[in-house]
Amino acid sequence: MNVDYQISIAGNDIAFRCGENETVLDAAERAGYAVPYSCRKGVCSTCEGGVVAGAGRSTVQGAIQGPEERVLLCCLRPSSDLTIAPRRIEKRDPAARKTLDVAVYRVTQPAADVSVLQLRLPAGVRAKFRAGQFLQVELDDGSRRNYSMANPPHESDSVELHVRHVPGGRFSEGVLRGLDKGHTLRVELPFGEFSLQETSAKPAILIATGTGFAPVKSIVEDAIKRKLERPLFLYWGARRLEDLYLFDLAGKWANHGKVRFVPVLSEPHEGWSGRRGFVHETVLEDFGSLDGYQVYACGNPAMTHAARTTFMGAGLAEEDFFSDAFVHTDQAA
Repeated sequence: MNVDYQISIAGNDIAFRCGENETVLDAAERAGYAVPYSCRKGVCSTCEGGVVAGAGRSTVQGAIQGPEERVLLCCLRPSSDLTIAPRRIEKRDPAARKTLDVAVYRVTQPAADVSVLQLRLPAGVRAKFRAGQFLQVELDDGSRRNYSMANPPHESDSVELHVRHVPGGRFSEGVLRGLDKGHTLRVELPFGEFSLQETSAKPAILIATGTGFAPVKSIVEDAIKRKLERPLFLYWGARRLEDLYLFDLAGKWANHGKVRFVPVLSEPHEGWSGRRGFVHETVLEDFGSLDGYQVYACGNPAMTHAARTTFMGAGLAEEDFFSDAFVHTDQAA
């Protein structure tokens, strides 16, 4: 028999039930609450929170006994009632999530290892999501792959995905190769909490590596559409210029008065006159102190972790750092 326990949130009256074989993060979502998360695999630390009281077990951290300050909620399963202290928790409508069969409209390849997949929703159906969120593609065996939606929310009759080709990847090197116009995919959306915080007017620094550009694209295009007055500083890092696969598009955004675009290359070609090095270090060079800013970092976990650690030491408040770490499923996307 599956035992369930009560999960209470410290400092308020939020509470929900969680089965002994269910993670605290999954139970919170099922109950209609949103907690920050990204990889759901215990790699990125986005969902890290405190256990104030109670006991549980973590697939990454082992036995947990409160009080414990840094616990990965995506890996935590209760073995008693728990009182937890997540970084943030907000009410969400679980009914807003939809499972849809979408049709392939176009597949393009702007870089050797990146494909842009344009999908059309069924006639009369609209996808409701926030800029920066992601969807899950369901494969034939029931497994799923996460991809950020690169289109802004007002383009709600279609979905744009940026897919990096991973050697041996079930989707990126398997399914994707056989897709043509008219083929269908089953997707579920939306997921994730990587979105511009509407309650803040602080200037936002957006940092992307690789296809971490996809949710950033959605955020920037949404901000431009809504004529937000909030300054946005976009830093996109890659090894070579050709890896910045939508460089011209990002450059056009700079014509919008509130957007500044800074490309950063770690292995630039001869004659490159732009910024060099690691993208998070370039941000620190430009800003020095990050007090009074918000940072949104998306891409490989090494970058998001380094950015968080570095920026916290440069005055950034912990609650002003948001990340979406791209972690491959079983190392194959």
